[in-house]
Amino acid sequence: MSQTSVAPDAPLNIALLGYRSAPHSGGQGIYLKYLSRSLAQRGHKVTVVSGPPYPQLDPEVILVRLPSLDLYEHGLRSTRPIQLLSRLERIEWFSKLTGGFAEPYTFGERVKRWFVGRESEFDIIHDNQTIADGILSLQHRGLPLVTTIHHPITKDYRVALAAEPRWYMRILIHRWHSFLRMQKRVAPQLQWVVTVSGASATDISDDFNVDRSAISVMHLGVDTELFRPLPETEREPHRLMTTASADAPLKGLAVLLRAIVSLRSSYPDIRLTLVGRPKPGGDTEKLIASLGLGDVVESFKGISHEEVVQKYASASVAVVPSIYEGFGLPAVEAMACGVPLVSTDGGALAEVVEDAGLVVPAGDSDALAAAIRQLFEDDQLRADYASRGLSRAEQNFCWNRCAERMEAYYRERIAAC
Repeated sequence: MSQTSVAPDAPLNIALLGYRSAPHSGGQGIYLKYLSRSLAQRGHKVTVVSGPPYPQLDPEVILVRLPSLDLYEHGLRSTRPIQLLSRLERIEWFSKLTGGFAEPYTFGERVKRWFVGRESEFDIIHDNQTIADGILSLQHRGLPLVTTIHHPITKDYRVALAAEPRWYMRILIHRWHSFLRMQKRVAPQLQWVVTVSGASATDISDDFNVDRSAISVMHLGVDTELFRPLPETEREPHRLMTTASADAPLKGLAVLLRAIVSLRSSYPDIRLTLVGRPKPGGDTEKLIASLGLGDVVESFKGISHEEVVQKYASASVAVVPSIYEGFGLPAVEAMACGVPLVSTDGGALAEVVEDAGLVVPAGDSDALAAAIRQLFEDDQLRADYASRGLSRAEQNFCWNRCAERMEAYYRERIAAC
């Protein structure tokens, strides 16, 4: 590796890996987009190696595309018979056919192949949550490998099982999460792990059996130039805003919907802006209908970050109702937009929000409703929490500071090789 000749302050050649990295794919895509940007702004050469859907990167960041069948985007019928001559494509196709999720494994194998002959091009390799056999092989070959684990997906798995009463759906949930067997095997062998909160570090140590001394905590950042208050936009009274994968039980949307039912008699004009459209005919859509909230919930999917900021500016209260979050980026985005925040204490949320929002027990719809009511009824309290949140976001969750800490961490790891 080229790190043997890296001077203490010399620019680094950094490879960032992500098995699916588009911002609309979730927090992992956002992480790669902004980390790559901030590292490049610090003068480093950054290459993102990604499977589809591909990330949206700044021009100075190099993108290497490692194509897959991308069956979750295109479906099984998009595959041509000749593609199944490839072992990795066969694994993806049959895994999707049987309800599995093979992308972490197949991406890891493609990365392993791509790095052959490129061992001397990079000073550090940074994997974003793949936790796959092929990625681990790079470490076994002596390449300096850092892995970010945002949180162990075992949490998602347990919450999804607990929320699903139908036996056949429980079988499908178990099948889809079968990649966890690989991740549980790989994670304890990783030499250097980064995570986004103290709560996640504890969960990774417990669920993945990773030595706590191998885990370093580095909070995420938010683009404070993009996520900002829009004082010229008038807030709508009794309008709530939440960002959630609508059909993921872990995000606690059902808890929020039940809280809204209890508030509706007092606030008949209550409305919810939901960034994350429910699946047609899915559990969330059925719950909205059964609770009579069809005229209350307005859902949006695939909107730009600028549009999300505009939605925050129109809301009187932002809500993060999650049962568990490894970090809780929507909470930081809401604070950065100067919106008074109600959050649960699920996972790392209490650690992230601290006293900059009203924090209630996860899963408690009555407590959530009471906190929302408290903010609805007190103009000064809303202004106070909006100010606290904005200050906390600007002081603690800036991407430039995150990149500065990550660079120092890289240099320590390189010096240790």
